[in-house]
Amino acid sequence: MPDRFFEEYEIGERWRTRGRTVTEADVVNFAGISGDFFPLHMDAEYAKGTRFGHRIAHGMLTLSMATGLVPADPEKVEAFYGMDAVRFVRPVFIGDTVHVEMEVAGKTSRDDGSGVVDFKQTVVNQQGKAVLTNQYRLLIRKRPKE
Repeated sequence: MPDRFFEEYEIGERWRTRGRTVTEADVVNFAGISGDFFPLHMDAEYAKGTRFGHRIAHGMLTLSMATGLVPADPEKVEAFYGMDAVRFVRPVFIGDTVHVEMEVAGKTSRDDGSGVVDFKQTVVNQQGKAVLTNQYRLLIRKRPKE
C-alpha cells in the first residue's frame, strides 16, 4: 500500500485492497456529478438490447472507486502523479464487488526529496476477472535525512 517512504518500495511487490460493491446509488450519483447520462448506464430497457444485457457502471466510476480503494498515507504520499494506459477490459454491473490488485512496476528518484513510484493496477471483480487495468503513479516522499 502507499504507506511507506520512496526507498522502501521493491519492484515486484504486490498487495490487494479491500472490496467494494457497486450500487445503484453509486451509478446514479456518478451520473449526476459527471453529467454522463448515457443510456447504457441509466436506461434498463436500452441496456437489455446491448451486448451487455444489463446496465453497466460508468468506466470512470469504476476508475474513481479504484482510486478510493487505495489508501494513501498523507505523511508519505505527496500527490497523485498520473495514470497511463487505462483500459476498461470487462463491464462492471450494479451489484458487482471489485477490489484493486497493485504491483510495484518501477521507481524514478527525483532530486527534490521525493520519487515517483509506478504501480501496475488491476481492478478485479468477484469472479476474479480483471475489469480495468492501468499504470498508476504516485509522488512519494523520500525518508527524511537525519
